[in-house]
Amino acid sequence: MSAGVIFVIVLALAFDFTNGFHDSANSIATVVATRVLRPQYAVMWAAFFNFAAFLVFGTKVATTIAKDVVDPSAGVITVGVVFAGLVGAIGWNLITFYLGLPSSSSHALVGGVVGAAVARSGLHVVEADGMRKIGVFIVLSPLIGLALGLILTVMIMWVFHRSRRVDRLNRNFRRGQLVSAAAFSLGHGANDAQKTMGIILVLLIASGQVAPHAGVPLWVVLAAHTAIGLGTLSGGWRIVKTMGSKITRLQPVGGVAAESAAATTLFFTSSAGIPVSTTHTITGAIIGVGATRRLSAVRWGIAGEVVTAWVLTIPGAFAIAYLTSLAVRAVA
Repeated sequence: MSAGVIFVIVLALAFDFTNGFHDSANSIATVVATRVLRPQYAVMWAAFFNFAAFLVFGTKVATTIAKDVVDPSAGVITVGVVFAGLVGAIGWNLITFYLGLPSSSSHALVGGVVGAAVARSGLHVVEADGMRKIGVFIVLSPLIGLALGLILTVMIMWVFHRSRRVDRLNRNFRRGQLVSAAAFSLGHGANDAQKTMGIILVLLIASGQVAPHAGVPLWVVLAAHTAIGLGTLSGGWRIVKTMGSKITRLQPVGGVAAESAAATTLFFTSSAGIPVSTTHTITGAIIGVGATRRLSAVRWGIAGEVVTAWVLTIPGAFAIAYLTSLAVRAVA
């Protein structure tokens, strides 16, 4: 294995680490906002289940990233292209982290890989079917999260409508939120860590380290889950504030509903091999929970800023990766 390949693998794991701290907000925002766990304990709880996800889910999402975004048989994927794609994704993650916006690390990675590949060989190398599937779930994942969050909250309120002590109800749901937060962190690790596995897999295929139809090696699986778990441990408090309190105020009942709705969505998409944004999913679920009280309970201005970041993510990462890929070609 060449030094270049090793360097890009390390860079891919660095992206996975930034994914962990950038998206740690997704895993712990509600459990921190409802004061069920202190931030330092919440990140440890989330990091453990981020890592444990490899024991539950397969690697279908990794295969999608490796083979359904850019045509792997076109000869476009090189060490330089993967490097440029990762620079685009990491660059966009750092920009939105600095601004405190919960954008999608998943779509930053997709935009980065596509931008780097297009800069090298043109638009024809992009897999239209794979991009269409990802594009559809850019829209569907937050809507599914929103719908499930709203439905679960209404069901909980209906089942416990005779309970006159709201504080006692919330106290009981504090314990349940530990389970729902763990479930969401499991789904987060399953979907997001696999994207890094997919990038490393395509790099190994392009460099001749594994066969074109090979699955993800175990060491790649373990390395990716370790990196995202360590990233989650480092935390992302600026984004936690946006996710956990600025969009809407949550109580433990709402936290359970939001996390359960998002976890259900991620379990389905991870099992189906669909790379979705955990950020989109949990934000939609939080908005759905807030909307059950009244529409004014959701701070739509903040939600609009989040949506703007989503819309800009793929083109933003694409642009950074495109320019990086041109620079790599000029130097090489």
